[in-house]
Amino acid sequence: MRTLLRARLDTHAGNEVIRDGTMPDAVQGLLDELKPEAAYFTAMDGGRTCLMVFDLDDPSRIPAVAEKLFLDLEAEVELVPVMNHEDLKKGLAALKKG
Repeated sequence: MRTLLRARLDTHAGNEVIRDGTMPDAVQGLLDELKPEAAYFTAMDGGRTCLMVFDLDDPSRIPAVAEKLFLDLEAEVELVPVMNHEDLKKGLAALKKG
């Protein structure tokens, strides 16, 4: 299932991984693991934020995705199912048939 990951890093924990130089490795590890179709990095709600759209093929992967962010970066994590335009068209077409 196409899923939007929103991870907002704790400022103090984010400062530490910036200072100790491990932030690039943490980001690359997440990219390597999730293989997102899109990844964006910004500031939201006053904190460093990562937005990624990836395929969550099995819900049992949620702990592997979220716990690393919770433990390593003290991040607030949201995982939300999302659709692209093709998915939306398919869903809307199914409404007409039903």
